[in-house]
Amino acid sequence: MDRAQLSDFLRTRREALQPEDVGLPRGPRRRTQGLRREEVATLCGMSTDYYARIEQQRGPLPSESMLAAVARGLHLSLDERDHLFRIAGHNTPGRALRGDHVNPGIMRILDRLADTPAQVVNRTGETLVQTRPAVALVGNETKFTGLDRSLVYRWFAAPLARRIYPKADHPMQGRTFTSELRAAYSRQGADSRAGEIVAALLQRSEEFAEIWAGHEISVRRPEDLKRMVHPDLGLLELHCQVLFDADQEQALLVYTATPGTESHDKLQLLSLLGDRQPHH
Repeated sequence: MDRAQLSDFLRTRREALQPEDVGLPRGPRRRTQGLRREEVATLCGMSTDYYARIEQQRGPLPSESMLAAVARGLHLSLDERDHLFRIAGHNTPGRALRGDHVNPGIMRILDRLADTPAQVVNRTGETLVQTRPAVALVGNETKFTGLDRSLVYRWFAAPLARRIYPKADHPMQGRTFTSELRAAYSRQGADSRAGEIVAALLQRSEEFAEIWAGHEISVRRPEDLKRMVHPDLGLLELHCQVLFDADQEQALLVYTATPGTESHDKLQLLSLLGDRQPHH
């Protein structure tokens, strides 16, 4: 661990970010060049004291999970993330196509959607980051580990994950998830995260195996609406806008509702509700 290099690198990256870059107000009395330490700590999901100790060349060796959080919070590129890991004394993470590192451009857009249900997912259905309204809508999907990180896997292996959709929509949703996983499998190959999920589901779920055998490609819902069920708000009819990064490895999902509808009114109430518990 090169404490001096780590300190300098974090400070220069922090000073290079402006409040507007991460969806924060500048305020009339800001004198700090770039972001304040407490702002970066909040973006990284850690205490201000912990982050300050790293930047001041104090404290213990940051774990890989902490470094990954710092990389996301500071909107580092993949090359910058790898440099961060090296100077902190860790091996660089593998650049698997599942893309655990959120694209900085996608992250900048997400930062401006703090009052909107939005989340970033990768090709295998793993949620990488969510806004608070998204957590209120679907639960905290970033807390899962192992194969359960993939919503596609949970859909077939843990039926409680289906409660977010009306039962009548389950067959179409299962076909849609399977076709999306097939696209990832085709792109990444059998020796990949997608291949691992497919192999596990073929062993575990007869339903998945039957749908997989159909070789359906690009299954689309017949209408432009996604119906979702919330335990407190009931049924919501939402539009799901999708923005892909340049490599088509990550997608930003933004949930909206037509103004003047009951679903639009319900979305406004999400910020007043507590975080929804994820379905296992």
